Amino acid sequence: MKLHRNTTKVLLLSVMLVGSVSLSAQDRQVYGTVFETLKGEKTPMAGVVVKVPGYSIGTQTDADGTYRLSVPESAKSIVFERKGYVNDTFSLKEGANNASTMLKTIKQLEEVEVTYRQKGNEVGLLGTRKTEIISEREFLKAACCNLSESFETTPSIDVSFTDAVSGYRQIQMLGLAGPYTLITRENIPDVRGLSAITGLTYTPGTWIEGMQLSKGTGSVVNGYESVAGQLNIELRKPFEAKEPKLFLNVYQNAQGRSEANAVYRHVFNKQLSSNLMVHASGRWREVDMNNDGFMDQPQSRQFLGLNRWMYHNPKGLEFQAGVKGVYFDQTGGQLGFRDGTEQVVGKPWGYRMNTKRIEGFAKIGKVFAQKKGTSTGLQLSGVHHEQEALYGKRNYNAEQNTFYANWIFQTILGNTNHNLKTGLSSIVDNYNEQFENSTFTRNEVVPGAFVEYGYNYLTKFNAIVGLRGDYHNLFGFFVTPRLHVRYAPFENTAIRASAGRAQRTANILAENIGYMATMRKFQIGSVDPSLPYGLNPEVAWNYGVNLTQKFRLNYRDGSFSADYYYTDFKNQIVVDVEDPAFVRFYNLTGTSFAHSLQGQFDYEPIVNFNVRLAYRWYDVRTTFGNSPLLTERPLIAKHRAFVNLGYETKNTWRVDYTLQWIGSKRLPVLFDNTGAYILSAESPSFFQMNAQISKTWNDKLEVYIGGENLTNYLQPSPIIGAAQPFGTTFDASMIWGPVMGRNIYVGARWKLQ
Repeated sequence: MKLHRNTTKVLLLSVMLVGSVSLSAQDRQVYGTVFETLKGEKTPMAGVVVKVPGYSIGTQTDADGTYRLSVPESAKSIVFERKGYVNDTFSLKEGANNASTMLKTIKQLEEVEVTYRQKGNEVGLLGTRKTEIISEREFLKAACCNLSESFETTPSIDVSFTDAVSGYRQIQMLGLAGPYTLITRENIPDVRGLSAITGLTYTPGTWIEGMQLSKGTGSVVNGYESVAGQLNIELRKPFEAKEPKLFLNVYQNAQGRSEANAVYRHVFNKQLSSNLMVHASGRWREVDMNNDGFMDQPQSRQFLGLNRWMYHNPKGLEFQAGVKGVYFDQTGGQLGFRDGTEQVVGKPWGYRMNTKRIEGFAKIGKVFAQKKGTSTGLQLSGVHHEQEALYGKRNYNAEQNTFYANWIFQTILGNTNHNLKTGLSSIVDNYNEQFENSTFTRNEVVPGAFVEYGYNYLTKFNAIVGLRGDYHNLFGFFVTPRLHVRYAPFENTAIRASAGRAQRTANILAENIGYMATMRKFQIGSVDPSLPYGLNPEVAWNYGVNLTQKFRLNYRDGSFSADYYYTDFKNQIVVDVEDPAFVRFYNLTGTSFAHSLQGQFDYEPIVNFNVRLAYRWYDVRTTFGNSPLLTERPLIAKHRAFVNLGYETKNTWRVDYTLQWIGSKRLPVLFDNTGAYILSAESPSFFQMNAQISKTWNDKLEVYIGGENLTNYLQPSPIIGAAQPFGTTFDASMIWGPVMGRNIYVGARWKLQ
């Protein structure tokens, strides 16, 4: 949120507080909402610190401006603090008659200079789980055309290309591929199944209001699938006063990509609002910067649309529903390939992908005003996804139908030191895949139930214990336990730990679509024809510990964080590419694990100049086949270093610069262009550099220009056997570095209030 810095303007702060005394004789509950006045409208404030003078007790407001706090009976007042605002004190009343008290104060200054700006990436100290809040401000540091391109300034996530033909990017977290991360849209499963890789391109960056990123196993409320963590995407809300009535974005780069986005919102009344989001983009140039005869990225057309309606009833009833449509058509491969070109020797090798997808979703919630802290909600979604793909002579046509339902009930037990969530869920997946001459069909039906208990001891200690049980129609009954704890030995220090189990069905074809751009033969080590692909489910335990330390140096705020996570697979579907002629899938027979260690430092050494430094280390190993030897997983960088610098001038010029060092990656045994073996080796390390300059006028118009891969570093010969794509040595999947060179882009964003 951007705050006023003009000293001639007046800043208003409104605070509304409802206080109550619990039934406990030891403490009482204070809860409420903190607002500010922006352009005459009352707006909830996130991140406001609420403290009890004389006690090491406090909390901070959530995204909707609300908070809850347990205070001793002896406490006389609470204080609201937020940098750039005047502190506000509320006097607490004694006795049970304080069950429904409201306070509204307005502090008006003749002049004020606000020096605090909300960071684009922040980690709070008070949540039981460590959660990185990635705001819209962070997205503005880069072009951020879609979700797969939104992590260039986020050290926790690695991004790489799946192959040198399709242009798809995949993410990694904790050293594990993207499908091991649960990706949700406002806590409803989003990128999974057939879209596990390709689905990152279905959400434009301009649609996103913010994201929450948490590592390790998440809440049992959101399911049993998250192994490496959860990425929750928040779309722009139609009822939020800070949102413009119309938001437009246009983008053009030197590699032939054109894009336009529009977000329109309309508020019908205080209860009903809606927004419409549309996107159109295309790649129209045949670009071959490495001169291997293949397009570095396919030509494409993409159209996306989303319409959402939201209803808020004063009596506590909330409802929202929406629909989203996707059309994506791509043509790539060798220069000169056109749709319909026969795939035979002597003709251009071609790549085609056509995707059509429709989604519907709804949320229904009820807050019980008579029983504080009690609410219930129902989440619903349905997906129909169909795609047709061609990789040379290899076809992959697939269809998915999914229904998801999740009912949640939450309440407090006695007082807000104890809270409970429980509910029922169900997910139904229907898949029909045709790959080469094989057909894979399956129906998965998984009903389940969950319970999650949370305990808070002032602001010193928190714990969340979760347990869910699910019955899978193919795998049977299984239990998912999870634990998260937080301890704060000092006011600006938080130590957190987590442990939990996760289980998922591997969609081995969709999740490894990049290997289709090869002449490798696919082999599946089936153990039971009644199971998906004949393989067992993937089961893993994840353990983690992290430290978050906030500090102030020379009157400037900074933070340091360090985390370590260990993932231990009890079963994993091993993707074995150690033989250059095959891609093999089979159940783990030995050991597989991933160690992840990361440190991050954020500081503002001078006004409006932010520095972010990070280092990440992975150790990811697996036993392949029947060999007891633990081997590093291929194409995973063991080391990565990261520098991000951002500076904003007083006249709203903004400069952002990112430099990354990516360490070497193990390469498996490969063919060379003659058919001889190249023994297992390591790729070289390399640097990547991105930068962007933008200028804003009156908070309405922003123009930006930037560059990606400014060092113009390219992986030499990313496609093995490019001269003979129908030959036995052709392989476009061994990608360890950039496949596209320097890219310059320009764009503009315009807001109509």
